Amino acid sequence: MTTNAPVRADDLPRVQAQRRSLIVLVIAQVLSGVGLAAGVTVGALLAQDMLGSTGLAGLPSAVGTAGSAVAAVAVGRLSQARGRRPGLALGYLAGAAGSGGVIVAAVAGHPVLLFLSLFLYGAGTATNLQARYAGADLAAPARRAGAVSTVLVATTLGGVAGPNLAAPTGGLAAVLGIPYLAGPFLLAGVAYALAALVLAGWLRPDPLLLARALEADPAAAPDDAAGRPRPDAAGRRPGVPAGALVMVLTQVVMVAIMTMTPVHMHDSGSGAAASGLVIAIHIGAMYLPSPLTGRLVDRHGPLAVAAAAGLVLPAAGTLAAVAPDDSVAAYAVALALLGLGWNLGLVAGTAIITDAVPPATRARTQGWVDVSIAVAGAVGGMASGLVVEVAGYPLLAVGGGVLALAVVPVSIALARGSFRDVRRRRERPPTA
Repeated sequence: MTTNAPVRADDLPRVQAQRRSLIVLVIAQVLSGVGLAAGVTVGALLAQDMLGSTGLAGLPSAVGTAGSAVAAVAVGRLSQARGRRPGLALGYLAGAAGSGGVIVAAVAGHPVLLFLSLFLYGAGTATNLQARYAGADLAAPARRAGAVSTVLVATTLGGVAGPNLAAPTGGLAAVLGIPYLAGPFLLAGVAYALAALVLAGWLRPDPLLLARALEADPAAAPDDAAGRPRPDAAGRRPGVPAGALVMVLTQVVMVAIMTMTPVHMHDSGSGAAASGLVIAIHIGAMYLPSPLTGRLVDRHGPLAVAAAAGLVLPAAGTLAAVAPDDSVAAYAVALALLGLGWNLGLVAGTAIITDAVPPATRARTQGWVDVSIAVAGAVGGMASGLVVEVAGYPLLAVGGGVLALAVVPVSIALARGSFRDVRRRRERPPTA
């Protein structure tokens, strides 16, 4: 249960800086959402067109998420050393450069250059996710999930607009002599570059650096208003692997099904506009529920919300598996549920991680956690095309749902351990 205590005078710098940080992050996330959606919408189709193989259509997602893994470490390390502003800005600039490389590869018909560029393009995806941590740096402990959700929901505007611009940007690309499917990467490059400029110019004071200055001794603070224990002096708590595992499981399921749905729809006779609409709905569902998810996490705890993710994702996989090939509506509902399940898992896992580590080591730990998420996405993207080629799309969707069910027992087991940890801390006699 949270309280609405008045803001103390010494809390004003934190509150004012948090408000400014969220405004800047929201603007940047709207722009980066456009860039993020481009690769999701046409990346697999572009590779399928260049390589002539459905089995390799999941490779762009795998390469992009591998690049995201490397970028997560780089952004985390740079943020740890210099603050969120340079880390996030350079990550988006790398995404813009990767977008340009994809266009050059498509014009030249060079598959190797395409995959190298998609690897670099993955930096934009990693940075988009890392930005959610910046939203929580200055937030009060009982409101961190809400702050994370504010940053995430901002991605919705760009993420929904991006796929629906696939056809217009494809037409623009044709006019410029660029392959139709490379058109969305024109928009992605501009969007990522603008996001980098917004962060570099306006994210001041840096939220992570200010959080360190304001929280000189976080280990000495009592449990927060929601009853979540603080990390120990070394920043080590079981919350780190717990939060990482929840996000990894939801990520691999989401990426695998999402990557192959446009390909499956295309092979079933649906056009680019139909698959773009489905992906737009999916991305909207990934981010739009964030404010509600944040409130649920702040009120009921992240583990309960993580368990809910383990129930929603199997429902999405089952519906996608039984959907008629010509039913755009059925795929839209299935991928909306897929996005919602991912959102529940991501917000819950992020809250667990943020609660578990102090500002002194936060960015580095978060970077490594996002590496595991990106690797999971790479595995899901790579395996998805092979599974579809060998066994078909329905088996992929059902298999993803079965895997997602693991989130429920994992969350229950972690909840029990967390409750025992809280009781031990509260019953432990004070030390001198």
